[in-house]
Parts: sequence; structure tokens; C-alpha cells
Amino acid sequence: MADNAETDQPWDAFGTYLRSQRQLAQLSLRQLAALTKVSNPYLSQIERGLHRPSINIIKSLAEALNLSVSDLLAHAADIASGEERATTTRAAILNDPHLNDTQKSALLAVYHSMVDAVSDEEPAAKDPSAGAGQAEAP
Repeated sequence: MADNAETDQPWDAFGTYLRSQRQLAQLSLRQLAALTKVSNPYLSQIERGLHRPSINIIKSLAEALNLSVSDLLAHAADIASGEERATTTRAAILNDPHLNDTQKSALLAVYHSMVDAVSDEEPAAKDPSAGAGQAEAP
């Protein structure tokens, strides 16, 4: 019965998101606590949705997890306001209930390798239609 009460907390989704980000960064709770200078028990309570973190803690978490502070704040605000979250590929993967953490990590690694490869290419290579029909010289 206590488990149901915990999952009904408004910050449970943020805690789940935070836990998945920590696991993707391959950090234990103790390692994250050391990086953020936030106590291990308090971080555990945030991950379980029992506490709402302050802006300073969110900033510290974002830095330790190599995330954008504004993205992490926006994620927390979306949960607090009940507004629909913006959908990104990364967010869709992380929030997919059909995937386990290992699958999410693997998909994100593939996605990031593709995105990073595209960002390293020339601008013409990003537009698939840019090279179409232009290979022939007049």
C-alpha cells in the first residue's frame, strides 16, 4: 500500500527521470552524491519522488550529469505544472515504458553517434536533397 502512495507523488516522474539519467551516466547514487555535494539519502528520496529538489540542487545535478540546466529545470517544471512535455527523440526514448534501462542506453548511444556524425559533416551533407541531381556536370 505504501508503494502506491509513493508512485502517486507528483515528483515521482522527475525522480524516475533523474534515476535514468544517473544510470545512463553510469554513476552510483553515492558517486552522484559526492559530485553534487548532496547527501546520498536525500538524492535517494528525490529519485523515489519523496522530495522536490531546489533550483540549486537541480543545477548541481545537471552539472554532475552533464545535462543542460535549463532542460532539467524545464523537466521539473513540466512535472510541477502538469503541462505536456516537449517531445524530443531523447525524451521519447527515456520515457518509453516498453524499454528497460539497458535498451534505453543502447538506443541513446546509437542516436547520439548518428547525431554527432551529422553535426561533423558539411552543411550540404545534412540536407539529403542537396546532392540529388547535382552530381552530373552540365
